[in-house]
Amino acid sequence: MAKLSSWTRRMVIGAAGAALALGVAAGGTLPAAAQSKTDFKVCWSIYVGWMPWGYIADSGLMKKWADKYGITVDIVQINDYVESINQYTAGTYDGCSMTNMDALSIPAGGGVDTTALIVGDFSNGNDAVILKDKTALADIAGQSVNLVELSVSHYLLARALDSVGLAEKDITVVNTSDADMIAAYSTSDVSAVVTWNPLVSAILEQPGATKVFDSSAIPGEIIDAMMVNTETLAANPDFGKALAGAWYEAMTIMSADDEAGRAARTAMATASGTDLAGFDAQLASTKMYYDPAEAVAFVGGEDIVKSMDYVRNFLFDHGILGEGAPSADFVGIAFPGEKILGDANNVKLRFDPAFMAEAAAGTL
Repeated sequence: MAKLSSWTRRMVIGAAGAALALGVAAGGTLPAAAQSKTDFKVCWSIYVGWMPWGYIADSGLMKKWADKYGITVDIVQINDYVESINQYTAGTYDGCSMTNMDALSIPAGGGVDTTALIVGDFSNGNDAVILKDKTALADIAGQSVNLVELSVSHYLLARALDSVGLAEKDITVVNTSDADMIAAYSTSDVSAVVTWNPLVSAILEQPGATKVFDSSAIPGEIIDAMMVNTETLAANPDFGKALAGAWYEAMTIMSADDEAGRAARTAMATASGTDLAGFDAQLASTKMYYDPAEAVAFVGGEDIVKSMDYVRNFLFDHGILGEGAPSADFVGIAFPGEKILGDANNVKLRFDPAFMAEAAAGTL
C-alpha cells in the first residue's frame, strides 16, 4: 500500500541481536528511556488495510481493551500519510500505521527505534502502475510517471521496470501527493501514475486507464503494519496488549460473513469513500492476516527477511536509509529466530511477533 524511505545483502545472525529483537515483549533489557504512562496516541491514514483502526475507535473496541489494562489509547486519523509518519517520528504519537519500507526509511533511518507490533497485511494487488491509453508495461518507457516519490509506489515502479528490462533512467518521476493523485490523472498532461487503493480503484474508473503492473507480482514485499515506539512499548507492555486485543477482535468481526461482519466492513467502506462492494474488492487484493497465528508465521519466516533485504537496498540506492549511511547495513533490522540484517549495534526496526502470538494463544 502506501509509503516512504533505506537497504544491503549481508545478514548478521547472533544471540545479541535476538535479545534486542525479542526484548520488548519478553520484558528484556532493551535500553528504554521512555517511562511508564497511562495515556497513549496512535495515528492512521486511509488505506484498506488500516481502515479497521477507525472502526476500532468508533465502535468502542479500543476503549474496551484499553479499559481492561487501565490505560487510554486515542486513535487519530491523519489525512496525509507521510505527515502521519513524520508526526510519529517527531514523538507526537506512540504508534502509527505504515509500511515496512516507510518504517525503515523515516523513523528507523532517522534514529527512532521502532517495532512492528501488528503486521496486518501485505499488498497483493492494491498498489499499481496505471497507464493512460496504453496497455503494456513496456509502454511506460519515455513517460513522466506521477507518484509519491521515495514511497512504496516508487519501490513498486522500480520492481516493475526491472521486470521488463527498464530502469528509472528510462522514465521521469514526478513527485505528486497522494491527495492530488486522482486530480492529476484527470489532466491531459498526466499519462502514468503509481499509487495505492482506494486511489487505484478510483483512477481505473476513468477513461483509458489500464493497470499494467501491481503488487501481486511481488507478494509479501509491501507490508502494512502498526508500528510503535520500541522504548514506549518496552516501558508499557499493556499498551501493546490493548492494541493487539482490539485489533484482533476487529479482525474476527470484519472477516465474518454475517450481519456484524458486513456492518463493520460497510462502516470502513463509507469512511474510505466507497461502498461495501468496493471495499470488499479492495480486500480481495489484500492479504489480510485475520488470524494472528498466520501473521506470527509470516513474521517468523524467511520471506520477510528477503523482502526487507530488497527494501533496504532500494532505500540505500536512493539515498534515503539514514543521513550519511555508508551502506545498506547502516540500520539494523531484527527478526525472530536470532536474525538481523545490517548493523547489530544499530538495530532500529524490529519485527517482534510476541503480542500477535499472545492474541493467537488467547492470553491477552
